[in-house]
Amino acid sequence: MADVNRGDRPLSPHLRVYRAEINMVTSILTRITGVALLGGAVLFVWWLMAAAVSEEYFATVDWLLTSILGDIVMTLSVWALWYHALAGIRHLVWDMGYGFDPDTSDKSAWGAVIGSVALTFLTIITIWGT
Repeated sequence: MADVNRGDRPLSPHLRVYRAEINMVTSILTRITGVALLGGAVLFVWWLMAAAVSEEYFATVDWLLTSILGDIVMTLSVWALWYHALAGIRHLVWDMGYGFDPDTSDKSAWGAVIGSVALTFLTIITIWGT
């Protein structure tokens, strides 16, 4: 085998080599929101199970989920749901063979991010309005 000096260079490109672009960020966010939605689903099932167990247990769980911390977690869960749905639509469009050019890809990435924030605010306003 050839004598190659491997001491001064990495074996593969490292994160310092890459500049964070919107497509990289949205790809990572899609995976993070998928995992976060699992956590939100577990909290929702816990709330439903508490309702089935007893009034006291439900009151405790309901108090926790409607506290400020619970409101923050539930709001982030709503954002994660909207973002993951919009990113899924973006990937569905890609699966059909459209939107691969860099300009369209960047626009659809920003659309998923901005759209998820807007839809989250719309959802919160709709819920608080009832």
